[in-house]
Amino acid sequence: MSGSLADKIRAVEPLSMAVCAELNRQILKLGFPAERANVALGEHMQYSLQRDTFSGHDSLLGVWMHPTSGYKLGSLLIHPDGNFFAEYDVLQPHPSKRKWFVEAVTAWGKDGDIKGDPRLLPALED
Repeated sequence: MSGSLADKIRAVEPLSMAVCAELNRQILKLGFPAERANVALGEHMQYSLQRDTFSGHDSLLGVWMHPTSGYKLGSLLIHPDGNFFAEYDVLQPHPSKRKWFVEAVTAWGKDGDIKGDPRLLPALED
């Protein structure tokens, strides 16, 4: 990736949108209602460049921020070689499996090859 931050953001927009779709798919797959699957690009995404210590190249880091409180909801890291990793906080009890708590959903891959999974924790016993 070379050029301005805005150029880098535009260049990866199709991939970023596909990653959002995968994160939303993971939320819906768990059984949450459709309105809970609201991961999207937009004004609440803050971008910066982050130096990859291994390659020495700049990776694009996008951070989803809560629209009113300003706390971090998740992040998307895209490396110059096309590898990426994203995670987005869910922080809710599993909608159908009482023994599990959904910490986050994740997506990773390279270029257009996207995989995803939920990150689950054992629920606290009542």
